[in-house]
Amino acid sequence: MKKIKFLGLFILSAMLSANTFAQTKMVGGAEMYPTKNIVENAMNSKDHTTLVAAVKAAGLVSTLESKGPFTVFAPTNEAFNALPKGTVETLLKPENKAKLTSILTYHVVPGKLSSHDLMKMVKSNNGKATLKTVEGENLFITMKGKKLMVTDENGNTAEITIDDVNQSNGVIHVINKVLMPK
Repeated sequence: MKKIKFLGLFILSAMLSANTFAQTKMVGGAEMYPTKNIVENAMNSKDHTTLVAAVKAAGLVSTLESKGPFTVFAPTNEAFNALPKGTVETLLKPENKAKLTSILTYHVVPGKLSSHDLMKMVKSNNGKATLKTVEGENLFITMKGKKLMVTDENGNTAEITIDDVNQSNGVIHVINKVLMPK
């Protein structure tokens, strides 16, 4: 009987450990911890240094460290680098803080929406879900095969390349393009 109890405890322990590891994801070479907030995790991703610099320049650190919850569509450095030459540098200037804030808050939706939630919304809305951003305009979610796509009001589309990166105050979905409000 003692062997059975020990085996049961061992299996339960293994299951709990596996569940803990399943909740963390690697982004930009760093493990993302669901116990840390959006800013704490993003600062560790080598693929999001431009996004972190932009969040700091826009004065949005305290907002994204707050309770939330938020759903953030987080463009990679590569996505920012694909913008026309000089765009990022211009946006990071203090005189362009309002424009930068508008772009960044356009990537944030109130509430915590997992990829499962997004897929469910798409399916229940005839293939296209509309999300109201913190900036005030809409983003549109569709599916291309099994991939979730995010389209801005200008018709530019980004793919969610890493989904469901859980945070203590929301969730991040990594995207491969910068989305722009009208």
